[in-house]
Amino acid sequence: MAYQVLARKWRPHNFPEMVGQKHVLRALTNALENDRLHHAYLFTGTRGVGKTTIARILAKSLNCEKGVSAYPCGQCTSCCEVDEGRFVDLIEVDAASRTKVEDTRDLLDNVQYAPTRGRYKVYLIDEVHMLSNHSFNALLKTLEEPPPHVKFLLATTDPQKLPPTILSRCLQFNLKRLPLEEIIQHLTKIVDDEGLEYETQALRLLAQAADGSLRDALSLLDQAIAYGAGKLSSEDVDSMLGNLDQNVVLELIKGLATNDAPGLLQQISHLAEQNPDFITVLGEMLSLLQQIALAQVVPATVDALDGEAILQLAKQLSPEDVQLFYQIALLGRRDLPLAPEPRGGFEMLMLRMLAFRPDNAAQVPQSEAPTYAIPSPPVSPQVAEPPPPSSGADDWKSIANSLEVKGMVKQLALNCELKQRDSKTWHFSLAPKHKTLLRPERTKQIEELLKKQYSDLQSVHIRVEHPKTETPAIAQQRIQESRQEYAVNAVDNDPFVIYMKENCQAQIKNVQLSVSP
Repeated sequence: MAYQVLARKWRPHNFPEMVGQKHVLRALTNALENDRLHHAYLFTGTRGVGKTTIARILAKSLNCEKGVSAYPCGQCTSCCEVDEGRFVDLIEVDAASRTKVEDTRDLLDNVQYAPTRGRYKVYLIDEVHMLSNHSFNALLKTLEEPPPHVKFLLATTDPQKLPPTILSRCLQFNLKRLPLEEIIQHLTKIVDDEGLEYETQALRLLAQAADGSLRDALSLLDQAIAYGAGKLSSEDVDSMLGNLDQNVVLELIKGLATNDAPGLLQQISHLAEQNPDFITVLGEMLSLLQQIALAQVVPATVDALDGEAILQLAKQLSPEDVQLFYQIALLGRRDLPLAPEPRGGFEMLMLRMLAFRPDNAAQVPQSEAPTYAIPSPPVSPQVAEPPPPSSGADDWKSIANSLEVKGMVKQLALNCELKQRDSKTWHFSLAPKHKTLLRPERTKQIEELLKKQYSDLQSVHIRVEHPKTETPAIAQQRIQESRQEYAVNAVDNDPFVIYMKENCQAQIKNVQLSVSP
């Protein structure tokens, strides 16, 4: 007997055998059991998730000789013929090869005739989006008012290409990509039943490569069995798939964790000798960074393989580092094809991760590796408690910053100048350009806050006139400009930045330092 590929051998014959897609199966089961059948169903989703399989099981359920049911017997003549692909009343059409309007008209000419053997005549049109506009027009009228003995089952990987007039006449079910763990469980069941020797990691690698498609996973499993002569090892599967050695990606992230720019460039040089696909390398990095992020939150999620290295990196890197690296890698994966040369683009991507690390990044001795965090200039400490009343402008800056208030009230306080304080009244000036901030209720709120700190205060008066001294808001702006200038100078004079400018034509744009009041 000829060998039957696993994707056909293990194709489900009823709904309970299906892997995943519970939301679709529930709806179809209830419709069949309660006799609430629509005349046209549209199944959408990526390749290999079960669109045509569900359609064939539905055709079998409609024509089982024991009656319409969500659980066809699988033993009667109709069920067997559907399984074998020779049921005369199941008309399967590949729309990709029959796009002409003449083909569609020939197909629909027979719709009016009663089924030959079954209860319903079922038209299963695969990749229906490939039909031409004229074919859709020919199908439209029949799809809207078909004879009672006809059911249409449409399948497509690209529902966006279907005309709205077709979509509106079908019940649409979107099949999802299968989760990684569900694919691994199904592959495990198959290799156990087939009596094969395997490593769990090998099945995981196959499931990851399948990218949510169970059919792809079974095809890859067939290929892996042949490659390994009946044995499934992670080493063989890695070799077959052309996967990158996980240790290479681990070493790259270790270089990021220690700010080791020279070491990173050396690793990339060694990696380039293997002529890798750098977009694939970024994909592996994204996967590993995700595992590190999960390890920081829930360490129990870490796999046994490479678990110790991942946990160590989870301790070395801050959550901010991991999220920053992930985002840069994600955007870089999109933009890397635009780089003049893949290796150069990948090098700049790694260096960008180092250049934009937050200030709390792990520091290493200067002799071992340069650090690229921008140092902060010395800043006078904030005054936590209000100073005793003395009529000074500097005192008002501290008092205004210490007020526990936000929004427009805070802005009003910061833009005022304290002109005079007598025994019971504080007099303020507010520049005319800020007069829209002045409202009675805001002045009252500032007065109440100050009364809590200064018991002798009875009232606050604010007059619109040009202040003669520096307001707290102007002081904040001056400090921020000073820090910004300091940050720009720190970046321009950094040895690594100078090296990149002179040797790699790098440019520094828009250095910004966020300063909180």
